[in-house]
Amino acid sequence: MTSFVAPESIVAHARRFYAEGRMPAPSRPAATVLLLRPDPSGREGFEVYVFRRAASMTFGGMYAFPGGSVDPGDSEIRLDWSGPAPADWGDRLGQAAGPAQALVCAAAREVFEEVGVLLAGPSPETVVGDVSGEEWERDRRALVERRTGFADLLRDRGLTLRSDLLLPWSRWVTPEFEPRRFDTYFFVALLPAGQRPRDVSGEADHTMWIRPADALAQVGAGTIAMLPPTLITLTELAGCPDLAAVPVAAAQRDPARPLTPRLGTAPDGTSRFTLD
Repeated sequence: MTSFVAPESIVAHARRFYAEGRMPAPSRPAATVLLLRPDPSGREGFEVYVFRRAASMTFGGMYAFPGGSVDPGDSEIRLDWSGPAPADWGDRLGQAAGPAQALVCAAAREVFEEVGVLLAGPSPETVVGDVSGEEWERDRRALVERRTGFADLLRDRGLTLRSDLLLPWSRWVTPEFEPRRFDTYFFVALLPAGQRPRDVSGEADHTMWIRPADALAQVGAGTIAMLPPTLITLTELAGCPDLAAVPVAAAQRDPARPLTPRLGTAPDGTSRFTLD
C-alpha cells in the first residue's frame, strides 16, 4: 500500500464534504501527457516536462503535466489516424472504441494547445518538425478558442494523427470530495525531433525539464509541490533507467484500472492518502 501525507487544506475540505453529506460531482473524462526527452547533458536517463499551475488556476502552485478534459470535437470521425485502431485503444483503456478515440485525440490536442507540441505527421511514419512559427501559432489559437476543431486543423494541414506516439500509462479518478472531478488517463510520449514545448497556454507561471528522480528529491525537500497522481507517476517513471525501458514498462501496466487516493488517518495520527 502506498501512502502519503495529505495537506491540511485538503483534509479540512474533505471533512466538510463528509460532515455536510454532500454528493460527489460526476467525473469528466480527461487526458494528460508526460513529454519525455533524453537528458541533454549526455547522462544516461531522461527528463520530463512539467509546469507549475498559476495561482489563479485550479490546483494553483502545483507542478503538473499538460492535459485537460475531453472535448466534444475529440469524437470527430473525419480524422486521418495512424497507430492502433480505436477499437484496439478501447481494449487497452477499458473503453468502447468511440470514447477511446476521444481520449487519444484529447491527449494529442491538449499537448498542442498547452505547450505547442504536435503528435502528427504528413504520413503514418513521419512527424512534423518545428511548429512554433506564426502560422502554426495562429492555428493553435484558433483551436484553443474553438474556432476550429483538431480534426479540421489536421485535415487542412494534410496531417495524420500519430496515435502510436502515445503510450498509455495509468488512470486516475479525482477523490469524491473534490468539487471538480476528472477521470484522467495518463499517457507518455517522446518529444518529436525539432519540436520544443513552450508556455503558450497562460496557465503556467513556471516550466522546466527535470529528471524524475530530481523532481522527487525536490518534492521531498519541500521546494516544489505536486498532487499524488503526479508524484506517484514520476516515482514509477524513475524506475526506468532510460527511454528504452519506458515502452517496456508501459506495456506491462494496466491503464484501464482506476486509481483513487483515499483519505485516512495513520497510526501516528497524521492524515494520509492511501492507494492500494
